[in-house]
Amino acid sequence: MKPLLALTLDLDDTLWPIWPAIARAEAVLHAWLTEHAPATAARHDPASLRQLRNEVAERHPEWAHDLSTIRLKSLELALARCGDDPALAGPAFEVFFAERQRVELFDDVVPALERLAARFRLVALSNGNADLQAVGLARWFSGAVSARGFGVGKPDARIFREACRVADAAPQQVLHVGDDLALDVEGALAAGLQAAWIVRPQIHPEPGVPPAGTHHVVKDLAELADRIGA
Repeated sequence: MKPLLALTLDLDDTLWPIWPAIARAEAVLHAWLTEHAPATAARHDPASLRQLRNEVAERHPEWAHDLSTIRLKSLELALARCGDDPALAGPAFEVFFAERQRVELFDDVVPALERLAARFRLVALSNGNADLQAVGLARWFSGAVSARGFGVGKPDARIFREACRVADAAPQQVLHVGDDLALDVEGALAAGLQAAWIVRPQIHPEPGVPPAGTHHVVKDLAELADRIGA
């Protein structure tokens, strides 16, 4: 096996829990709508807006790689249906997006990134729309590949290969790290990368069985750093 040169890392539910951040962002969004689009806020509480967002995602599979567009279009639809100005969707989304970046990192993340970045090139590889600069982690990463920016998401092999290109390493020299068994582990293995499955009990209380060939199954990034000698 070729020596390990780089790691690609999933973000949501790997470096931080995503749903608390989404719930806060949706609450802040609804408060903004209450002031700027009261008819929409009166008809749609945060749960209703999330349901509408999911309906838009189901109707438009071509946007599956672009969560920002799905959220924006669902806001346009909600505003138009309620008689508010659909043009408010843009500033409403920016309110949501800014709050979505206020994530709470898992305790192990910063110390582990310090260790990992000292030895390997790190590239973020995410289907989500987190901004490493806004989150405060950019200094440890040499690059980032997002589904929205690239045009397809995990588990498509093409986005894994693009991340390897950004990392300047062959797939066999790259370890992908993520929490999702299908998107991260199976996707990475199918694309020829090594794979590490992060099984955090608070995210995956009943994790299931990893596929044959999975290189590491660990509870957090600190354990992974120990495993790979960082």
